[in-house]
Amino acid sequence: MSTATDLASPELSLAEQAYRTLRDRLIMLDIAPGEPLNEGQLVAELGFGRTPLREAMKRLETDHLVISYPRRGTFATRVDITELAAVSEVRQLLEPLAARKAAENVDPETREALTQARGSIGALGHDAALRDVMALDLEVHRLVYRTAGNHHLEESLVRLDNLATRIWCVVVDRLPDVTGHIREHLGLLEAILDGEAERAEQIAAEHVRHFNAAVRSVI
Repeated sequence: MSTATDLASPELSLAEQAYRTLRDRLIMLDIAPGEPLNEGQLVAELGFGRTPLREAMKRLETDHLVISYPRRGTFATRVDITELAAVSEVRQLLEPLAARKAAENVDPETREALTQARGSIGALGHDAALRDVMALDLEVHRLVYRTAGNHHLEESLVRLDNLATRIWCVVVDRLPDVTGHIREHLGLLEAILDGEAERAEQIAAEHVRHFNAAVRSVI
């Protein structure tokens, strides 16, 4: 998830900050599916002007996270669990590619971030707050996509992972071992840090399969 530090970065425009804030609220279902997004209320609550907020809303609609209706307003989209198969089908192709490219593309900056992420996962206890676990999962996925070094691939996967995470949020209370799911990233991060592209590719593919099977087991 975007951290407070990320959002405060002078490198991010107000529209980008508004987009990231709302995107992660929608993904984590802090804004419930079907809930209206009131522009005036959001301006007052978030401190962004109407122009950056409207720009953010346009992007969120492209991401299928909100939908606008003439004369009715903008609403958070419903979570369609039947989309899992379609989302997983594409992720099964793109996640391994991103993992492979990440292993081939690690630089000093991303190495430090990957190492920190590995440490955060390793420190997770079985009593870790569910929200913290899910936020860390999002963070790791986005870091791998960024490390891959292909912005088209990154944008596509972030959008797919966002949709998958919304589905995950709907069923997460019924899943037996959410922490175990994110611990699968330890092997992936180690393979990327070691430059083992083929192993990273295999682990990423298996992770998507496990996610799909886990969600299907409770729906």
